[in-house]
Amino acid sequence: MNTLEAVRIALQSLWANKLRSVLTLLGVVIAVATVIAVETFVNGINGYVAEKIFNLGADVFIVSKAPNVITNVDQYLESEKRKDIRYEDFLAVQEACTACKNVGAAIRLSDVRVKYNEQNSNDTMARGWTPGMTAIYDLNLKSGRGLSEADVNAGSNVVVIGSDIAENLMPGVDPLGKEVRVNGLAYAVIGVAEPRGKALGQSLDNWVVLPLTSWTRQFGSQHMSLSIWAKGEGVGAPMEAAMDQVRVVLRSRRHDAPGRPDSFTVETNQSFLSIWANLSGTFFLVAVALASISLIVGGVVIMNIMLVSVTERTREIGIRKALGARGGDVLQQFLIESSTLSLVGGAIGVALGIGVAKAVTIMIGMPSEVKLWTVGAGLLMAGAVGVFFGVYPARQAAKLDPIIALRFEL
Repeated sequence: MNTLEAVRIALQSLWANKLRSVLTLLGVVIAVATVIAVETFVNGINGYVAEKIFNLGADVFIVSKAPNVITNVDQYLESEKRKDIRYEDFLAVQEACTACKNVGAAIRLSDVRVKYNEQNSNDTMARGWTPGMTAIYDLNLKSGRGLSEADVNAGSNVVVIGSDIAENLMPGVDPLGKEVRVNGLAYAVIGVAEPRGKALGQSLDNWVVLPLTSWTRQFGSQHMSLSIWAKGEGVGAPMEAAMDQVRVVLRSRRHDAPGRPDSFTVETNQSFLSIWANLSGTFFLVAVALASISLIVGGVVIMNIMLVSVTERTREIGIRKALGARGGDVLQQFLIESSTLSLVGGAIGVALGIGVAKAVTIMIGMPSEVKLWTVGAGLLMAGAVGVFFGVYPARQAAKLDPIIALRFEL
């Protein structure tokens, strides 16, 4: 019997016993579908995070009191003991960092209320910026201008708004020159940003940018630390030189003893992505571990069904051996049948996993991305289960004595 004939017999057996086949393959289907769905989400979110959330340039780094992503309690407690980064620290870095192309300072506050006439926008983010932040953040303006040194020096009541503010509060109106109220205080709109869309269902355009001095005057700066953003002259060595200069300035101002760690955190786009990759990788491994339980259960069920099949076809095996079939031929036949059973379950699981992921994407907007290696891995995993759990039934069939097998009756 050749390979195609063995595959045909396996498919006929599946079709002839539909309910038994569904129950047999259920574990494999669930396991493969789970792995495929999770990996599809992880692939999609990884790309989305890199593009939409941690979208710093490769030559940009951020200096802050505490890490933007804290992964454990000890890290949080240690960072809370650090001194705040103040405006004077930013001025010192701006003056001393000759390797920096741009230096900016930023601070933010969530959940402020913006009002224009009778229209309100809640849960808006108010950012306090210095002028250099516009270039570092790569903020593109749809109309108007960004903040200037004069705005910061004078503490002007001016504001650059995100596209959500313009569209929701001022539909059909040119926002430039109009007056909006941020938590009750009036600001003149000088610029409108281009829309950036959403990230994980949250808008990236519901914000206002104030001059840092105006932000501090309104919201206060006590117990609120600045972030210093800097852009190097290029990637690699130029960026490393810029980071070293900033470290020297801040360590000196914060009196960090030689040999002691920095009392601040320096982060790049790559460090953000590495943290996220570790988190998503851990999540994927947990999902694989849970799916492995279903996979083992599915493999055991396949082994049991194959043992039943060996019993049902004992006389057939005896006839084949009497006609000259070797033990290896019988072994091959049953291994092909068990792996075919498992691969069919794997194919169904792949289709189900992709379908679930895309359905969730359509319903709630969670990004997903199907990669060919994921599909191949799912099918390979299913095939391996079929071979592994099919070895024992196949060996039992191959060892049958043809005379005893011919005499066997169910």
